[in-house]
Amino acid sequence: MVTGTWEALSDPTRRAIVEHLACEELTAGQVAALFDTARPGVSRHLRVLREAGVVEAQALGQRRVYRLAPSALDDVEQWCRDVRTFWGQRLDALDTEIARGQRVRRRSRDD
Repeated sequence: MVTGTWEALSDPTRRAIVEHLACEELTAGQVAALFDTARPGVSRHLRVLREAGVVEAQALGQRRVYRLAPSALDDVEQWCRDVRTFWGQRLDALDTEIARGQRVRRRSRDD
């Protein structure tokens, strides 16, 4: 079952795995050693991340080395930019309205 980036990152364990892989490439065993979860559970998390395109695995003999996919978080990054732009514009407009209200109150007190 292939999931999308957002679904894959919705799980806290998978987000933690991504955070570790952002720092360095790790084998499945090294990833498993970071968690109290049984190794098959970690393997399922890695499979979900791999199927979602968030991580890549390279077979080296009997081991698989995992790393973040180069464009793994492009969708997330774009969403963050869009939301930041949306809220930035709204907050700028709110600042303007607050400043206007403060000027109106000062004028009415001065009259």
